[in-house]
Formats: sequence, structure tokens, C-alpha cells
Amino acid sequence: MRIRLQYFLIATTLTAAHVLAQTPTPVKPMAADAHPSFEVATIKPHDPNSNHQGFDAKGERVTARDQSVASMMMFAYGIHPTQIVGAPDWVKNTQYDIEGKTNTAGEPNLRQQQEMLQKLLADRFDLKFHRDKRELPVYAIQIAKGGPKLTPAAHPDAQPDQDGSGHGTEADLGFTSFSMPDLAMGLQFFVHDRPIVDQTGLPGSYDFKLRYTYDEVNATDLNAPPGLFTAVQEQLGLKFLPTKSPVDVFVIDHVERPSAN
Repeated sequence: MRIRLQYFLIATTLTAAHVLAQTPTPVKPMAADAHPSFEVATIKPHDPNSNHQGFDAKGERVTARDQSVASMMMFAYGIHPTQIVGAPDWVKNTQYDIEGKTNTAGEPNLRQQQEMLQKLLADRFDLKFHRDKRELPVYAIQIAKGGPKLTPAAHPDAQPDQDGSGHGTEADLGFTSFSMPDLAMGLQFFVHDRPIVDQTGLPGSYDFKLRYTYDEVNATDLNAPPGLFTAVQEQLGLKFLPTKSPVDVFVIDHVERPSAN
């Protein structure tokens, strides 16, 4: 996914209120076949007086603000908190700020940012885990009655791209060159209770927008868009089905507080 924005906050208490502003100046992208690491990275306990949150890539500078090991795993591996098993409490409750520079020229796309963070977790937190399969409660994305309302991607070979903005209790999200598995991964960051899996069977990639109210309890605008699940059905022609399904889980074998900078 080509990122030209401060990526959506990913944390165990995520709300779409934390969608951050789009980076205004385009930067030359990193070569698509590059496999970057952090050339240097500073890890510090999160400053409680700071209101900065989320992941951001601007050129060769990559940052993560107010993130736990669990939320970094969510970003790095595209998983939901319920898919992390056997972690000590501090993995979910201790927040860090990370600032680093890539060892490869250009701005990394989402996949490359994920790879960088995977390596950082292994190197600096000594994270070791193994994958297993467990049947968990999930939301399955399926095609709603009337069929999908999606436009085939104008540039199907392009990297998926996601941007957005928030105001009041509403969020406006834009997706380009998104496959349905990409959508499942992206939307689960806005759903607290269970992972999202793709059961649409739709191939290829699509361009679409999504406008919804993330805080329906406090919404005061009578013309506000609907909540997430209703918006997905009305605007995208898809639906969320609560069910159970086998999903990957990440069983923590070992993790340590970060090594010295």
C-alpha cells in the first residue's frame, strides 16, 4: 500500500477519531522490490504529555508514536489483538515512541513499513512467536443483497493506497487499488471485538470511498452518515456477518522490553 499520509492509529483502544492528516508533499517511493530495515531507530517510553499517536512515513523517516508491542504487531502483521496469545500484560499496556531512518533510499510503502517493523520487533524486543490456528469469533465480510457497489481499480497494478480524514464524529476514507483481503485488514483496525476475514470471493482490486459515523452515541448532526457496518452495506454493497472461523494466531514464545538505543 502506497502511504502518503500519517497511517491510521492502530492500538487496542483504536477509534477512527485518530485518523491523521495527509502528508502534503509527495516523496519518491522506495523501489518496490526493496526489503528495508531501520538503519537507526530510537525507542523511548511514550511521553504522556504528547498527543501524537500513530504510524508515519515521510521519506526515509519512519515513526511510531504511543504504540505498544501489541499494536506494533497489529500493524506489522495485519492482525487483530485477539490473535495475539500468551503475551505478558506489559506487551499490551506499555506504550513507546519510535523514531528511525530506513537503510534504503525512498519512502517505503505499507508492505515495506510492515517488514521494517517486523525486523525491529525481532531485533530490539527479541520477539519470538509461532503461528497456530484457532477458531475465533470473527466478522466475515460477505456480499450483501443487491451485489457489490465497487469500481474496478483504475490502476490495478498499483500498490494499494489508503487515506482519510475525520471531523466531528465522522470519518471519510478513500481506498485505491484495494483487494478484499486488503479491505478486511484495514477495517479491522476500526473494530474492537473480533478479527475481520474476507468471504466475498471477489477477485482483483477496487477504488472506493467510505463515509461513516464512528461515534453514533455522541453524534448530533441529523444528516450524519450511518455507523460503520451500515455504511459498508449501503455504500459498498458488502455486509459483516458475526460468525466463527479458523484464523491465524500468534503465540508469543519470548519477548523483552526494548534493548538500549
